[in-house]
Amino acid sequence: MKIAIFHNFMDNIGGAELVDLILARELKADIYTTNIDHEKIRKMGFSTDNIFSIGRIPINAPFRQEVAYWKFKKLNLGKKYDFYIIAGDWAMSAGKNHKPNLWYVYSPKREIWDLFSFTRNHTVKWYEKPIFDVWAWYHRYLDRRDLKEIDRIVSTSGNVQQRVKRYFGKDTNVIYPPIEASKFYCGKNGGYWLSVNRLITHKRVDMQIKAFEKLPNEKLVVVGSYEKSRHFQKYANYINGIKPSNVEIRSWVSDEELKELYANCKGFITTSRDEDFGLTVLEAMASGKPVIAPNEGGYKETIINGETGKLVEDITVDKLIEAVEEIGRNSGKYEKACLNQAKKFDVKIFIKKMIDEIK
Repeated sequence: MKIAIFHNFMDNIGGAELVDLILARELKADIYTTNIDHEKIRKMGFSTDNIFSIGRIPINAPFRQEVAYWKFKKLNLGKKYDFYIIAGDWAMSAGKNHKPNLWYVYSPKREIWDLFSFTRNHTVKWYEKPIFDVWAWYHRYLDRRDLKEIDRIVSTSGNVQQRVKRYFGKDTNVIYPPIEASKFYCGKNGGYWLSVNRLITHKRVDMQIKAFEKLPNEKLVVVGSYEKSRHFQKYANYINGIKPSNVEIRSWVSDEELKELYANCKGFITTSRDEDFGLTVLEAMASGKPVIAPNEGGYKETIINGETGKLVEDITVDKLIEAVEEIGRNSGKYEKACLNQAKKFDVKIFIKKMIDEIK
């Protein structure tokens, strides 16, 4: 069976893009996208021979999303493939010309659905808000219309499943994204905490930095990539501007370097708002490291509070400091539970379930 995977863009590699790369490799599928960073993908250990661009798009929102939407809408690959997996939210419009299909939902478009108010208040200038409101309303209409061309929907987590039900009234199965657990390893306690996330506002990386400003005897390493748009660059500049000397920010590291950082950190920290699923916490646990995360979103489905780390209720800077101090007293005791939990999300389990859905 020849399979094609559709994804928005592959020039800023995060959890969703990694899952697509694994899915394509295991199913021997092709990926169709817009912008591609071939070097980053190769550094992560994946081939780019099966990744094709349907045309480049702008780097700044909302033009980036808008052009991606219409490129996928107009795309028609004919009968080249037997099955199509729609993996990107802005690629859902490709469903009409490509059947049979399955939408693997990382999340409905967050900026127009669950994070609409947050986006409006934190990233949209006051004089742009009326335009943003109309744009969001229009794309909500398009989403509901495009959904009629989707044959089957699978959610990446219970959290996403609830969003699909809330916004579209659809019931879906859940297949958790995978990690290649056997490729991670547990090293020594390197005397630093690790954070891996895109440098965008709802990840709340500034909260981590403000916490470590008050923890001068601790060190934080942030691995944070970001899209080269005005908004993301502005937030990245802000983050770099407030970081104290005990915080190090690396914009990009190779797959080998990242696994080494996971293996030798004291523990892992994430502060993302209502995270869809959260692949990085599983990577940390596969390295035997405890995780500190907000008690919300997909984190509640992967982290066992008190056994593989700590879920912080209504997280703030002060509560994050308390969690770092608590977990840091004996971070090694969580190792066995973390390793066992990570194995539940292995690639083989994921691929079997995806094949069952395709059948």
